[in-house]
Amino acid sequence: MRGEVCVSAATLLSLAALLLMIFVHVGQINTSTVPRNIAMARVNVSQYSSALELSFTDPFSSIYTTNASAPLGVQAGLRYFYDFGLYSYCAYLNNSQGTCSNMTVGNQYRPYDAITSDMAANYSRITQALVQGTAFMDSSSLGSATKAAYWMLLLGTVCALLAALTGFLKSHFSFFFSTIFSVSGSILLLIGTSIWTIIIKKSDGINDLLIGDQADAVPIGIIVTLGNGLHLSWAAFVCLAVSIVPYIISCCTWKG
Repeated sequence: MRGEVCVSAATLLSLAALLLMIFVHVGQINTSTVPRNIAMARVNVSQYSSALELSFTDPFSSIYTTNASAPLGVQAGLRYFYDFGLYSYCAYLNNSQGTCSNMTVGNQYRPYDAITSDMAANYSRITQALVQGTAFMDSSSLGSATKAAYWMLLLGTVCALLAALTGFLKSHFSFFFSTIFSVSGSILLLIGTSIWTIIIKKSDGINDLLIGDQADAVPIGIIVTLGNGLHLSWAAFVCLAVSIVPYIISCCTWKG
C-alpha cells in the first residue's frame, strides 16, 4: 500500500510539472485568453512618452500607435506592453488588444530591439542615446542566453513527460528510468529557469535609469518585470524535483 502511495504521488507530481510547462510553452503564441496571460517577462513602456515630455519639454504622444493589430517591427508605433514568451512576443495597447510576432523556436528575449523596431526613426535614435550602455540594450547577450534557456526548458519538459509515462508501467526497471528522467528534468528546468530569471533581473536595471538634467531627472518610464510564466517554470521545477524521492523509494521497495 505504501508503495502504491509513493507511485501515485510521484506520478502526480511529474504530471503537474508537465502541465505547468505546457502552459509556459503556450505563453504569447497568440492573443487568445490563456496564451496572452502567460509570459516570461513584461516590458511596460506606457509611461515612456511622459518621461520624454518631461525631459525634453516637447510632445511625444505620437510615439504610440492606436491600432492594436498593426504589425510589429515595421515602425508602425509603440505599444504600451510587450510580453515575451518562448516562441514569440506580443505587444498590447491594453490587457487584451494586441498582436504577436511570428513564431520561432526559442524566441530570443530582445526587449530593446522589440520596442525600437516599432518606433519611427527619430524616436529610436533618441531611445538609443538614452539607454546606451545598459544591459537592456545588450540584445546579443540577452537573446543568446534565453535561446539556450529555451532548450533547457524544452528538454526538461520532455523529461517530465517521460518520467510520468515510465512511472505508469510499475516495475523496478521503469521506476529506475522514472528517477533518471525526474532528476535530469529537474536539473534542466533549474538551469533554464535560472537563466531566464538572471537575464530578466539583469535587464530590469532600466527601471532605475533617470533621464534629463541632473537637477530635474525623471525615471525613463520603461519598466521590466518578471512574468507569471517564469513563476510557473519554478513551480514545475519544484514539482519534478520533489517527485524524485517517491520515485527512488518505489524503485527500491516495489514488490509488484
